[in-house]
Amino acid sequence: MLVRPIYNLLLLPDVSYYFKKDFFSGCGDDAVDTGTEILFIFLKEEREKDEYTPDDFYPIGLSARIDGFGEEDSVSVRTLDRVNVEDLEIRDGQLTASAAIRPETADLPEAEAKEQFAQLRAALLRFVQGYQWGLWARSFILQRKNIYDTVCALADYLNLTAEDKYAILAVDSQRARYSLIAKAINEFMEVAKIAEEAQSAQKDTQEQLYREAAIRKQIDYLQKELDELHPENVSDVRKFEKKLEASGMNKEARREADKVLNRMRQEGKESHEYGLLYDYLDFVTSLSWKAPEVKAIDLDKAAKILDEDHYGLKKVKERIIQQLAVMALNKKQYGSILLFVGAPGTGKTSIGQSIARALGREYVRISLGGIRDEAEIRGHRRTYVGAMPGRIMEGMKRSGVSNPVMVLDEVDKLAKDYGGDPASALLEVLDPEQNNTFTDHYMNVPYDLSNVLFVCTANSTDTIPEPLLNRMEVISFPGYTAVEKFHIARKHLIPKALKTMGIDPKKLKLTDGALRRIIEEYTMESGVRDLKKHIETLCRTAAVKLVRNEGDAITVTKSNLGEYLGKKTLSHERRLTARIPGVVTGLAWTRAGGEILFIETKLTQGKGNLLITGQLGDVMKESVQIALSLVKSLYPKESKVFEDHDLHIHVPAGSVPKDGPSAGITLTTALASLVTGKAVDTCYAMTGEISLRGGVMPIGGLPEKLMAAQRAGITKVLIPADNVDDLEDVPDEVKKKLEIIPVKKVTEVLNLLLK
Repeated sequence: MLVRPIYNLLLLPDVSYYFKKDFFSGCGDDAVDTGTEILFIFLKEEREKDEYTPDDFYPIGLSARIDGFGEEDSVSVRTLDRVNVEDLEIRDGQLTASAAIRPETADLPEAEAKEQFAQLRAALLRFVQGYQWGLWARSFILQRKNIYDTVCALADYLNLTAEDKYAILAVDSQRARYSLIAKAINEFMEVAKIAEEAQSAQKDTQEQLYREAAIRKQIDYLQKELDELHPENVSDVRKFEKKLEASGMNKEARREADKVLNRMRQEGKESHEYGLLYDYLDFVTSLSWKAPEVKAIDLDKAAKILDEDHYGLKKVKERIIQQLAVMALNKKQYGSILLFVGAPGTGKTSIGQSIARALGREYVRISLGGIRDEAEIRGHRRTYVGAMPGRIMEGMKRSGVSNPVMVLDEVDKLAKDYGGDPASALLEVLDPEQNNTFTDHYMNVPYDLSNVLFVCTANSTDTIPEPLLNRMEVISFPGYTAVEKFHIARKHLIPKALKTMGIDPKKLKLTDGALRRIIEEYTMESGVRDLKKHIETLCRTAAVKLVRNEGDAITVTKSNLGEYLGKKTLSHERRLTARIPGVVTGLAWTRAGGEILFIETKLTQGKGNLLITGQLGDVMKESVQIALSLVKSLYPKESKVFEDHDLHIHVPAGSVPKDGPSAGITLTTALASLVTGKAVDTCYAMTGEISLRGGVMPIGGLPEKLMAAQRAGITKVLIPADNVDDLEDVPDEVKKKLEIIPVKKVTEVLNLLLK
C-alpha cells in the first residue's frame, strides 16, 4: 500500500480524483499501477519531507485505489473509506502505516440526503445564472453526482482552511458532515454575492467620480481661459491653487492646505470664516518649503566681513569661523547653537548680521524680551479668535527662505506665567534632534527648521533655565577697552552718525583728544551704545551750528567739547590718594562692565555689634561673616577689640545694590588692616572669593574687572591663582599696564599687603 501525505486538500469517501503521476513519487517501492491501494494521511502543518514526525499527522486518514491512467500522465484515483491511521513509522524519509476502517454514524436517510443535495445543486444553479461564465458553470455542476463530489470539485473556490477541510472528513456523523458542506457552499455564494454588490457599487461610485472629475477639468479649463483674459480678476481660490502647486510643501502640509482650500471654495466670500481661511493659506504659501541650495562657504571672505563690521572680539570671531568651517565640511547646517553673552552694546546682535552677510543668507531678528506666553513661540491654535502664528514662523515668513540666520535676542529676559513657559517652548526650536519637525499650533503641520542658523543673545546666563542653556554654547563678549572703543568710534560710530545727520565729513572734525575724553568722562559701559548716543548728540549740536551758518567747518577739541555735550555726566572712581587702615580697594562686575569698589571698615565704642551698610546682598553679607571669622582666627590677640567695640562695614554708592562672593578677599584684607592698624598701599586692588579654610577661590568677570582697575589708575591687582587662564581674554594693552599677582591663600595676601 502506498502511503501518501497530503496537506490542505479536501478528500472525501467515494469520490474520483485525478492526480499527476509524479504526485506519488517518493511514496515507497510499491509500483503505481491500476488497482494499487493508497493510504492518504493528512499533515497538520506543511513541512518538508525530511522534517516529518509521527506527531505531524492527524489520526484519521482515507483509503483509495488507482482506477486507471489518462492523458499527460494523469492518474485516476477513487477514494474508499475513512480509516484510523495506526503504527505510523518514518524511516529514511519513507512512511509506513497500517489502517483500520473507521465506522460512520448513518444518521441521515438516503432520501433526505438526496433531497439536500438537490436543494444545494438548485441553489448553485441559480447563483451562476447571473455571471458570464454561468453556462460553463451550469454544465460543471450538473456533472456532479452527489454532495461529496460537488464540494470536492468546488474546494478550490471555497473559503476553507486546511483545518476546516480535515474537519469535514473527520466528523463521524453523516448529517453533521452534510451540514458542514452545505454551510461552506452557502457561505461561498453569500460572499460572492456581497463582493459582486460591492463591486457594482464601487463601479457606480467611480463612474460618478469620473463624471465629477471631467466636469471639474472643464471648469478649470474655462477658469484658466478667463484668468488669461482678465488676470486682474483672478479668484482667490485659483491664486492659492497656483501657489500651492509651486510651494513644494511636504505631504502633510499640502494635505492640510488642500483641506483649507476646499473649505474656502465651499464657504464662499460671504462666509464669516472666509477671512480666516484666506489668512491661513496666505501665510503657509508665503513660507519657503523647498530645501535650500547648498552654497560654498569662503572662510577668508567671512573673516574679512567680520573684521570689517566689528573691531576686536578676536576669540568670538575665531569661534564663528570654526562653526562656518564645520558647516562647509558637512555641506549643511551643523554645530552648536551659539549663545552670545555680554553687556549691552558689545555687538552681540549686530554680529548676527555679519554672519548672515558672510554666508550670503537672509537675516531675521526676533526679540524675546518680556515674552510670557508660550503661544508667542508655538503660535495660537486656529480655534481661537485672533489666532496668529508664533514669532519663529513669522520670522521664517519674513525671511522668505528656509535657511536664514535667525537671531533670538534677549533669551535671558523670557518670563513665565499662567500663559505657559516660553523658555520650554524654545527647547523644540533649538534642539537639532527635534526642530526638523517643528509644529506651530497655528499651522498645525510640521516645518523643517534644521537648516536655520540660530544665534541667541543674552546679557547674563543667570536667568536662563538649565535645560535651555544646555542646548547652547556660551560665548562671552568681553567689554571693550578704551583703545578698542576709540577705534570702533573712528571706524564705525562717527561715519554712521555723520551719514544719519546728513553732515559732510569735511565739515565736522572730532579730534583724538576729544574722542578719548568722551570715552573716559561721558560713558561708563562695557559696550559702545552710550558712546554712540553721545557722538550722535555731538553731531546734532554741530548740525544746528552748520545750519545757522556759524562756520564753514567745525572742529571739536578736548577744550570745547563741553559746548556740544555739556558738562561731563559722570566720573569713574579713581584710586585712593591716601592710605587709611581698614580701607581697601576691590573690583566688581556689573552689567555695564567692571568697576572698582572701596571697602571701608570702622570700629566704634560698643558691645560687639556688626553694622553693614551700602545695600549689600545676602551673598556679600555671608562673605562679611566668613571674613570676620578668618580675621579672628588669624589675629587672635588683635581680634579681642571686636568684643568691646561695634564694627561698621560700608561699601560706598549706597543707592546701588551690590552682591556676589568676589569681594571676600577685599573684606578680609580690610578687616585685617583695621585690627592691625596697617594701611594697604592704594596702588593695589583685589578680587576673589574666600573659604573658611583660608583659600582664595576663582571668580567671574575678570577681563571687565581688570579694565576697570587700569582705568582707575590701579597698578597692581591680586587675583585667584585659578583665574590665571582667564587672562587670555584680557586685552594686551590692559595687561601691560597692570602687575597681576595670582594668590592661592589669604595669608599670601595679608603677608604681602600688611608688612
